Amino acid sequence: MTINQLTENVEVLQRWGDLNVEVHQLDFDSRKVVPGSLFVAIKGTQTDGHDYLTQVIAGGAVAIVAQRAPLSTEEKKVACWLNVANSAACLGQMAAAFFHYPSRELQLVGITGTNGKTTCATLLYQLYQELGEKTGLLSTVENRIGEEVISASHTTPDAVELNRLLAQMVEANCTYVFMEVSSHAVDQERIAGLDFAGGVFTNMSHDHLDYHGSFKAYIEAKKKFFDNLPKGTFALVNVDDKRGSVMVQNTAATKRSYSLRAMADYRARILGNSAEGLHMELAGHELFARLIGHFNAYNLLAVYGTAVLLDAPAQEVLRILSGLPGPAGRASYVRNNQSGITGVVDYAHTPDSVEKICQTLREMLPRNQRLTTVLGCGGDRDRTKRPLMAKAACDYSNLVILTSDNPRSEDPEAILNEMEEGVPVDKKDQVLRITDRRSAIVTACRLAKPGDIVLIAGKGHETYQEIKGVKHPFSDDEVLRNALDLIKQTN
Repeated sequence: MTINQLTENVEVLQRWGDLNVEVHQLDFDSRKVVPGSLFVAIKGTQTDGHDYLTQVIAGGAVAIVAQRAPLSTEEKKVACWLNVANSAACLGQMAAAFFHYPSRELQLVGITGTNGKTTCATLLYQLYQELGEKTGLLSTVENRIGEEVISASHTTPDAVELNRLLAQMVEANCTYVFMEVSSHAVDQERIAGLDFAGGVFTNMSHDHLDYHGSFKAYIEAKKKFFDNLPKGTFALVNVDDKRGSVMVQNTAATKRSYSLRAMADYRARILGNSAEGLHMELAGHELFARLIGHFNAYNLLAVYGTAVLLDAPAQEVLRILSGLPGPAGRASYVRNNQSGITGVVDYAHTPDSVEKICQTLREMLPRNQRLTTVLGCGGDRDRTKRPLMAKAACDYSNLVILTSDNPRSEDPEAILNEMEEGVPVDKKDQVLRITDRRSAIVTACRLAKPGDIVLIAGKGHETYQEIKGVKHPFSDDEVLRNALDLIKQTN
């Protein structure tokens, strides 16, 4: 594909060189450049691609897209140079062109919000597979092309990988794709150049302030997704969250709403909530679902509304929803009948999500039984939420064990110190500190009694623990099951 073809939708400030040069690969990582590459220089959070232009030209790059003009003699040797205002957005637009605009061939729906993205995207994927449609999924847990599973390293892949996956979905005859849209992805223009059929907003609470700098900037990043939805698409928002109406203030998309409390286009009412699942009245019909908690009632409602907006048969949608299990590591039950203890693994990693899962499990506890929560906070991430997460766990748990999550490059003890700052004075005797996560989970199970619930929060589906740059095999689900089995054997 020529540079001219790649940049048909790109606003270029200045051009130098031959626009008819053939491009064989798009790169924004200087280490991946090969002869025939077009290199896009992006100013990232850690490095700036503009610092590596001489190296990529030496590596065989035939074209450069940058936020400045060529400066040196070496830089002027490249066959083509494009000066643009926003190179990250240009990468997304060129990636779409390079892979022949795959999103135009799909019904692509983006789900954004602080919590619920993975559950909604996964349920929609499961639903449409059951409806007989070959479906794609782009999520934190995994990516799927029909039944094929592709591992996921980011909530939203980079623009090149994203369009490559979408192109593979087109090639595999997928018709619908449901993807999580993170605030980072919007801010970094990873979704630039994509054509969405619609967008869904779940909720918004404290998260990612380490990246965005302020809650206002975090809101604006989410809102930008809806601002860019064109006429002919839909924007479905949760109006029980006060930011729901804010999301669609400036969108050209058709606005639709869902709610458990307020007037909305799609409404539901919780009739029962137990360890067996949710009993709901949704759109005038009763629904028994396998998922638990008020937060999942919202997720089910969002999924129903999305499916109806995509013209799926409402009655069939409700029938299928009643049997769907949801994603791994999201309020996943580990029942151990012989010990009488119930274990739960959940990805809760924000103050709001910790509060919601703890509150839900608290409501399900038999009388005089206890909830024990094992909780950690990730390193190299938003530090301001650490004490808030600890407080949320303490507010609803009989016992809280503070432990490591993925400390990454940070000192685990320093993370726990910051978490302890949120422990209320009157709850300090109900909190233990066990840095080793495996030991913390085993201790929680040993201290539990028949009828109790043990919640392992923070890592959910993850199968590793990252310490000092090394990912060690670690599964909360596996460790929890083994700990409960050990209790069973010793009883």
